[in-house]
Amino acid sequence: MTTHASARIGTLYVVATPIGNRRDLTDRAREILAQVDVIAAEDTRHSGTLLTMIGIAKPMISLHEHNEEQRIAVLLSRLQAGESVALISDAGTPLISDPGFSFVRAVVSAGIKAVPIPGACAAIAALSVAGLPTDKFVFEGFLPAKSAARCAQLSVLNRETRTLVFYEAPHRVADTLRDMSDRLGGERQAAVARELTKQYETLYHGSLAELVARVATDTDMQRGEIVIVVAGAASVATEQVQLDATEVLRILLEELPASQAAKLAAKLTGTKRSDLYEAAIALSDARKRS
Repeated sequence: MTTHASARIGTLYVVATPIGNRRDLTDRAREILAQVDVIAAEDTRHSGTLLTMIGIAKPMISLHEHNEEQRIAVLLSRLQAGESVALISDAGTPLISDPGFSFVRAVVSAGIKAVPIPGACAAIAALSVAGLPTDKFVFEGFLPAKSAARCAQLSVLNRETRTLVFYEAPHRVADTLRDMSDRLGGERQAAVARELTKQYETLYHGSLAELVARVATDTDMQRGEIVIVVAGAASVATEQVQLDATEVLRILLEELPASQAAKLAAKLTGTKRSDLYEAAIALSDARKRS
């Protein structure tokens, strides 16, 4: 059990903020934000607007994906000097597809207390109304932007029996649903949640094939913040779960050079990278001759 060397050491509060509706900020979160010495925010301008609206004025320091490693030493020093710090992201629960993991890990490693202040989370909000099993689920965050890599990842998830939860950018949702239908099966039940807790909150339910058809004609479905929830696969025998490394490699080679395709295929399948690279060269040569 971790012990704290001194009562003077500060505390890190990981604070969830609203994903849309400002009234979803909890009373406890408001109190913590008003009490801490400094707020580490993903975007100080964005968070500054929220703080102004709730009547809180506190020093802020930016902490985002491009500067997190540089900010860790500064924030650790302040915590060790006895200051309290609140970590917030632009919306929702920090670290869930947002910056902060490296910072929180450093805080815990240093024996400094980290306290969660729970609240809104888009993934959990969408899951709660998707009408799909919630006893076991997997949060996958954002899939790769390129279709070949996205399809390879979906092939890995094809036999996953737990409910799948994804985030997606609005301009990619049509392509992602199409790839999901191709790789997971058009009959698989799913839900698309957009603009959760906001004025234009909308939920779409149906099979992946039905959602592919819907997104092609409904332009609103391609706007705002998107969460996709997909039913897991039916249970299969363990020996059937092993992903075909050659098939993954063949898909990746459609858009990636041999070295990159082999590297990603190795991560996805657990096959040796050197073996996959040799196979990639052979497949590439075969394509050139055909």
